[in-house]
Amino acid sequence: EIFSPLKTSPITLLLLDITPMLPVLEGVVMELQDCALPLLRDIVPTDKEEVAFKDLDAAILVGSMPRKEGMERKDLLKANVAIFKSQGTALEKYAKKTVKVLVVGNPANTNCLIAAKSAPSIPKENFSCLTRLDHNRARSQVAMRCGVPATHVRNVIIWGNHSSTQYPDVHHCMVNMSGSELACFDAVKDDAWLKGDFIATVQLRGAAVIKARKLSSAMSAAKAICDHMRDIWSGTSEGEFTSMGVYSSGNSYGVPDDLIYSFPVQIKDKSWKIVDGLAINDFSRLKMDATAAELIEERDTAVSFLGV
Repeated sequence: EIFSPLKTSPITLLLLDITPMLPVLEGVVMELQDCALPLLRDIVPTDKEEVAFKDLDAAILVGSMPRKEGMERKDLLKANVAIFKSQGTALEKYAKKTVKVLVVGNPANTNCLIAAKSAPSIPKENFSCLTRLDHNRARSQVAMRCGVPATHVRNVIIWGNHSSTQYPDVHHCMVNMSGSELACFDAVKDDAWLKGDFIATVQLRGAAVIKARKLSSAMSAAKAICDHMRDIWSGTSEGEFTSMGVYSSGNSYGVPDDLIYSFPVQIKDKSWKIVDGLAINDFSRLKMDATAAELIEERDTAVSFLGV
């Protein structure tokens, strides 16, 4: 899905897991073989970072330590710092310097920052974290409310952290209703829902899926990973932007530097650019600042473990 539109050369998948999971990984390899995928040339299952990270063009870091019952947030951050410091170091040592790195494992923003800091010779712009799932959730909620396909909804924005403080923003969103482009607020005609239940639904959707399925999002997360990586490789459409957690370094929205923060971005030639000049009202400002404050706290706690 990611590479097919590019008529790219065949793909080698390098699958890294912990040693006890290697027999299970063999089952994944069998299934991949049985899909008879047109671009898939080779599959290498391994528990060795020096094998998995060698000469990578793209790295999708899915594995992280999930939060267990009774676990303090700082303990979760400490466990994940160890994982992403190790993976960042491996990227630094073995991967191509042009590698595009997508961090999915939660807490994704801070894990991404730790990986980037652990690979100083790879540009920070090459690292991003997944907020496309939240973006797709927001898009779909608006589409269902308006009774249109999700493809008729564009330019929703996810600001900030991939957590319950994220801010799904539809102030710049457009909806195609019967061939006419309407601002989202005009299409939905329910400001209270857009400023209340809509935001809460998107923020808490991951937890709702776990409650219903007793497992975390799988198909929707995989689809969002594909969307995110396809946009990096193929670019965003003219007049459209998407949401990605990227490195904050001097932006027009007053978001503090040295965070991985979700912004609206446009992508061309494998490079993202934050969409500048969008008007931010007081309602949005408060929510953007709240999620930044959470990210600063996460970063400072995580960075304190980096030297340990």
